[in-house]
Amino acid sequence: MSAVQMVQYQSPHYNDRPQGTVVSLLVIHCISLPAGEFATPYIHDLFMGQLDCDADPSFRSLQGVRVSAHLVIFRDGSVHQYVPFNKRAWHAGQSEFQGHENCNDYSIGIELEGTEQEPYTEAQYQSLIQVTALLCRFYPAITAERIVGHQQIAPGRKTDPGPSFDWERYLHAVKENNV
Repeated sequence: MSAVQMVQYQSPHYNDRPQGTVVSLLVIHCISLPAGEFATPYIHDLFMGQLDCDADPSFRSLQGVRVSAHLVIFRDGSVHQYVPFNKRAWHAGQSEFQGHENCNDYSIGIELEGTEQEPYTEAQYQSLIQVTALLCRFYPAITAERIVGHQQIAPGRKTDPGPSFDWERYLHAVKENNV
């Protein structure tokens, strides 16, 4: 497996984690802009606060939205970092895990370019597995049991990464990496 290389950007949509916070959760999401379209500049533009909301009718609801993720893994497996891991990205929204609210405070958010219905690519799985192994080594409180989908921390509100994400394959590979 080759080393993961990340292209780094500085999203304006982040802030400091609460003092003393232990990063202990990894949240997997999916995104495509417009929905179902890939390899567009719009995910980048959204996370950088530069989305032209007139570029597509579906973007009108994103006017003024300030969101980010720590990483985006695109269909070709490339990894873009938008927020440093020690900072709080704005990816989870209203959320709760095991009785603890505000998951952004203690989680890392990874977006996969995709949809809930369409299979993710081999390149995405390979990058995600490598990134997860690195994160779990650096943040030992993130264990396989503390890797979740957005739908698990915001049930009824979110459904990503959806049924097209192969949790069994991913978690098996994560465990093989001693996570």
